[in-house]
Amino acid sequence: MKNVKIIALVGMPGAGKSSCVAYLEKKGWPSIYFGGITIDEVKARGLEVNEVNERKIREELRATEGPAVMAKRTLPKIEKLAEDGHEVVIADGLYSWSEYKVFKGQYGEDIIIIAITAARRLRHNRLSNRPVRPLTEEEVTAREYAEIENIEKGGPIANADYTLVNDSTEQDMLSKLNTILKDCNVI
Repeated sequence: MKNVKIIALVGMPGAGKSSCVAYLEKKGWPSIYFGGITIDEVKARGLEVNEVNERKIREELRATEGPAVMAKRTLPKIEKLAEDGHEVVIADGLYSWSEYKVFKGQYGEDIIIIAITAARRLRHNRLSNRPVRPLTEEEVTAREYAEIENIEKGGPIANADYTLVNDSTEQDMLSKLNTILKDCNVI
């Protein structure tokens, strides 16, 4: 496989990962959305795409294929992008400690883990006001608990190479992201 740098964005729902991904895609870097694996599976089963069905499928996939299932299903997609000549690929939503270990084992120093963080109140407000799939307070809380308790979400956040605190404007967040990218010699 050709050399490729992976920028993996981790964080709790509503932290700002999607805004960072959209910004990085404008640089011409492709992204792989881990949550897309779950959404595709929900649709393939003819279920409505909602928080309850997504959680059920996400947890079922991990129970049947192991806690690193999303990473294992994502690796071939990244390898294809590298073979197509992409030098940087965005991994959007690496969730679990098991996924983290798979990626670190596969890419070593060529994966840069960036934790996007924000206060719980800010994250909840963002999620309840987003235009696509807004969540109620109860749905956000249930999702956070499920992700922390059932899919090892805390490990990658705690062990990230960089932490970006998103507690201001989107412009401020993207400025901080650029500083990180310069520090790790990606831009």
